[in-house]
Amino acid sequence: MKDKFDGFTVNLYLDEDGDWLAHFVELPNISAFADAPERALKELAVAWEGVKESYRKHSEEVPIAPSRKEYSGQFNVRIDKRVHRALAAEAAKAGISLNALVAQKLAASAEERSG
Repeated sequence: MKDKFDGFTVNLYLDEDGDWLAHFVELPNISAFADAPERALKELAVAWEGVKESYRKHSEEVPIAPSRKEYSGQFNVRIDKRVHRALAAEAAKAGISLNALVAQKLAASAEERSG
């Protein structure tokens, strides 16, 4: 079955005016509304096709949902030097690298948020 939203997460809710609003969580400016949830989703699909057509017309790359992208597992983060020092000391006390400590903390945080 083809995913008409190409892996983007859809948020669908009833707004304060009594209309159903559908939009992509990752691209909130792409949205649609209607008087029924099914219609709002149908309108969002139409809007998404129009957006993709516009990207192609302007020779631009169509956005890819984060869930569909390939990741290297590497990124750079700039932090306050005091936080850097504290993390380095914590890693040394634990007998692991700073990279391993930060990876553990990020993994734990991600698990908390998804669980």
